[in-house]
Amino acid sequence: MRQITIILLSISLFFWGCSKKPHIKIKELPNTYLSESSFDDLAQWEDENHQEALKSFVNNCNSKKAQEIYGLLCKKALVATDPKNFFESEFNLYTIVPQNSEDKGLLTGYYEPTLRGSLTKEEPYIYPVYEEPTDLISVELSSIYEDLKNYRLRGRLEGNKLVPYYKREDSDKIDAEVICYSDSKLDIFFLEIQGSGRVELDNGENIYVGYANQNGHKYNSIGKYLIDQGEINREDMSMQNLREWLKKNPNRIDEVLNYNNSLVFFQKKSHSASGALGLVLEPMRSVAVDPNKIPLGSVLFLKSKIDDKDINRVVVAQDVGGAIKGTLRADMFFGSGEDARHSAGHLISPLSLWILLPKEAK
Repeated sequence: MRQITIILLSISLFFWGCSKKPHIKIKELPNTYLSESSFDDLAQWEDENHQEALKSFVNNCNSKKAQEIYGLLCKKALVATDPKNFFESEFNLYTIVPQNSEDKGLLTGYYEPTLRGSLTKEEPYIYPVYEEPTDLISVELSSIYEDLKNYRLRGRLEGNKLVPYYKREDSDKIDAEVICYSDSKLDIFFLEIQGSGRVELDNGENIYVGYANQNGHKYNSIGKYLIDQGEINREDMSMQNLREWLKKNPNRIDEVLNYNNSLVFFQKKSHSASGALGLVLEPMRSVAVDPNKIPLGSVLFLKSKIDDKDINRVVVAQDVGGAIKGTLRADMFFGSGEDARHSAGHLISPLSLWILLPKEAK
């Protein structure tokens, strides 16, 4: 049997607060705890489109991360004739435990934006979409400290000393190739938040771009900045309202955008939006997670609300994001187009998560 590298080969028990129920600790992710559950506990499990969920699982198995977690189940799924029974008979279900009593979970959304651009720099196309800089150095800390798996140090050399890479406000100093030029600094910023998108070029062609790397600086929310500045009420904050505020205050765009020191670099793609696993993202089934809390490639069950309607469904952890931090945190992919932009931009909802793991591992 192929060895499964994630979790459950050696399980330790941990008691959360005053609860008498033992919680399972994820070995590879020491700050994440699980509680045993069952499919009978899931609201609306009977109403799930199990055939569609199975299709998402099969597609997810095209990634090495998923194969490491689910092993032989990836092959069994190809010949499964009863999708609902496949999930119930082959998987153990675990509730992902909140980090503290105040952690209610948070679901947000993202989409594939469309930019206008050109391969040459001339008005109005003057804002560059950068490839990964040639002077950006990335150090996998696990190669030095095993306990720092999934952590990476980024910087540049100044003499023989590694120093932090340039912040957003110093982006004119970046030594990088330019994929294309856009007519909107704002559109590029929101492209960074979404992680991938398409560019409609002035010559009639379309190109796709996706996340390649980032400068190593912490993501700072410009939405929170404007709330703290008293410019937008917290209850009114959304991607649409944020974009509208910036358009109405062009003299403050640099001030606000530069509050977020993090800067994303891109690479050309041959297809539409793909996530951290290299798979094409599936609307309403693919989610971004914090890989330091939830294993990439894992299959989850999600409970939340979208447009004031309950949503209960199987999703797959296929992407990451600078703002996606924490155990009960997910960002759902909505696809492309105006409807996707609207739904993703307004989504801020409480979240509960379960993880599906193979019974053979226990």
